[in-house]
Amino acid sequence: MENTVNTLHAIDQVRLNFSPTSLMALNLVLALVMFGIAIDLKIADFKAALKTPKALLIGMVSHHLLFPAGTFLLIQLIQPQPSIALGMLLVSSCPAGHISNFFTYRAGGNAALSVSISTLSTLGAFFFMPLNVSFWASRHEGMRAILADFSLDPVKMVLEIALLIGVPLGLGLFLSHKHPKTAKKLLKPMRTSSMVIFALFIVGALIANGKHFIAYAPLVAGLVFVHNGMALACGYWLARLSGLSERDSRAVAFETGIQNSGLGLILIFSFFGGLGGMAVITAWWGVWHIFAGLGLSTYWMKKGIRA
Repeated sequence: MENTVNTLHAIDQVRLNFSPTSLMALNLVLALVMFGIAIDLKIADFKAALKTPKALLIGMVSHHLLFPAGTFLLIQLIQPQPSIALGMLLVSSCPAGHISNFFTYRAGGNAALSVSISTLSTLGAFFFMPLNVSFWASRHEGMRAILADFSLDPVKMVLEIALLIGVPLGLGLFLSHKHPKTAKKLLKPMRTSSMVIFALFIVGALIANGKHFIAYAPLVAGLVFVHNGMALACGYWLARLSGLSERDSRAVAFETGIQNSGLGLILIFSFFGGLGGMAVITAWWGVWHIFAGLGLSTYWMKKGIRA
């Protein structure tokens, strides 16, 4: 028992190896990824998705309302350390991760719907992310104390999110709409280079912080596994129980369970001083959901779509 308590306190003393230069690099990588996604977006994709507003609405409800609420209930059930709980809540409030579209396509899901939900969840994050963090954390004594210690400013968070993802997304959409030929030429090299750079950054971060990942794996790995599994299951079953098709339900599952944890890490360093419990569980999420997405998409790919 004493060792467990010591471990819980020790994790908040951890500071991941992210220098100001590394954080700037992560900002640039995130912007590059968002720009690469945006130049592939077309007005026609949104028009097609708007023909099924029910699917879009369910995707947004699952991502921005159901998952954060479910996360709070999970926190109440398992009672993790406050910093770990706040990290879980922050991750659940992040917009969809950029690889959700890839997993949806690979699984035979509705890729156009996936792209539309990703884009709307990113735009919705300006409002929902600060709201969810503030609302749910204020209902938990430990998380509420952390927010008070760091004086979280929701307006400042909105501006930070707008700068990190809104600007590159807007530039990419402008280019794809006004200069489609240029966007088409840039699409493949941008997609490839951004994914490679992002992967290299993750590998580099793992190498630089390997001792922390290993040391606290027994404390956070199981939580991440359960939390991510809950997100994927909630998204899929909400969609199925709401009458959506199998293809649409697979898209909603990935849009709920694949989070932009890179954005979460940046916000943790910007607003919470890189608090160890928050940073470690968010970093674990960033690695684990890639394996979870690959595993689930492979399973669905082999299973196919029943008529």
